[in-house]
Amino acid sequence: MAKEWIVKKPDGTVKQFNPFTGLEVWTVTGRGFKPFRNQVYNEEQDEGEAEAHCDFCETRYLNTPPEKSRLVIKEDTYEIKRGLLLENIQQETADFRRIGNLFEIVSYDYWVHNHKFHPVQTINAWKEEYLKSPGGLEHVLNMLDYKLTLGGRQPEELKKIPLTEKLEMANAFFAGGHELIIARRHYIDSGNKTRTPCSSGELTSSEHYYYTQFTVDTIKEMYNANRYVRYVSVFQNWLKPAGASFDHLHKQLVAIDEWGVSIERELRLMRANPNIYNLCAVNYAGYKNLIVAENDYAVAFADFGHRYPTLAVYCKSEKGGPFDLRPDEIRGMSDIVHACHAAATSALPANEEWYYSPLDAIEVMPWHILIKWRINTPAGFEGGTKIYINTLDPEGLRDKLVPNLLKLRAEGKIAPMKIADECLTRPNALKYYLRYIRL
Repeated sequence: MAKEWIVKKPDGTVKQFNPFTGLEVWTVTGRGFKPFRNQVYNEEQDEGEAEAHCDFCETRYLNTPPEKSRLVIKEDTYEIKRGLLLENIQQETADFRRIGNLFEIVSYDYWVHNHKFHPVQTINAWKEEYLKSPGGLEHVLNMLDYKLTLGGRQPEELKKIPLTEKLEMANAFFAGGHELIIARRHYIDSGNKTRTPCSSGELTSSEHYYYTQFTVDTIKEMYNANRYVRYVSVFQNWLKPAGASFDHLHKQLVAIDEWGVSIERELRLMRANPNIYNLCAVNYAGYKNLIVAENDYAVAFADFGHRYPTLAVYCKSEKGGPFDLRPDEIRGMSDIVHACHAAATSALPANEEWYYSPLDAIEVMPWHILIKWRINTPAGFEGGTKIYINTLDPEGLRDKLVPNLLKLRAEGKIAPMKIADECLTRPNALKYYLRYIRL
């Protein structure tokens, strides 16, 4: 390609430019020697201690809003259960739970006041049944009082709010557009007295697939529940330095009434150059030996032009939305993402961001996931120059990741895949562009 997105200067400084955002990032010689791992958790715990470490743990189901659905693993498959009542959630342990976020980014009231939104009949019926179930009304009112108290309301104020008004407020728990997918374990089932947080990488490859599939299922349900939704943002914050409220594995999904700046920018670039994701992402990474893992359905590489060391995982499918993919395509994508998290270890804070074609877009953007290692903090230099200092350049990121991937594969802890030099890195591996050829 005529444009170089990674330029290494004679002194060793690496300058990176992001082809999609225009961001300029430098990796300066010596800055990369700064330590980058978060603390390793090794506190002792009693044998057989119940999962009760935070409000997301399995013994504290009543500390979260009503459960919209749950995924239960049954041997080598799974079942998704919906429309749960209070007594249902206490009858078994969920492997993954879907709940409304107590503190929404885009609130239920936003949809009501700006779009005249009304919950669909199935959600209204579920709410009615939940409130009639034993303990259901008490659970909802307790959660609402807790939320209002944290918002500054005093106990005497809460007592004055009419029940009808409280139940109207509770619509946010049932029909809101900010949801969480919560994993069962807070710590891994280690069988010893040390605590290791259960990150995405600490799941088995099958568990991670179910986690991913459940997230895709939730995206579809959120679109179906609110016709004003134009995009569902999906992200995961792992550990507090990455923005997590709890160090308990969970994804967040936020419905919005626009595509968002990033998606609009990428689709605009794709209209000008339909093959941009091959030319400026995967092909370029292959030419620079930055590919770290690949299978028949997805490819991962050390990305360039980001504020933080970033791994990009691209789906090879012709289709642009995860909700349009076959289970084997989702599994292939999940396996590569899982391997990237496993190789980073649970001690490293990271953000996971999903990008895909919006439901109402005519363009086909390949589904891709960015995994950003939160090991550096932008400061005054970045604010004044808009040049960001990333302590680890793409080659350094590749070299830290690949040995761990090889070790994990040898131990059978990640799914079979090609790693580094084994990858074919054939040009135009992403097949989304075939639609444009046919047109």
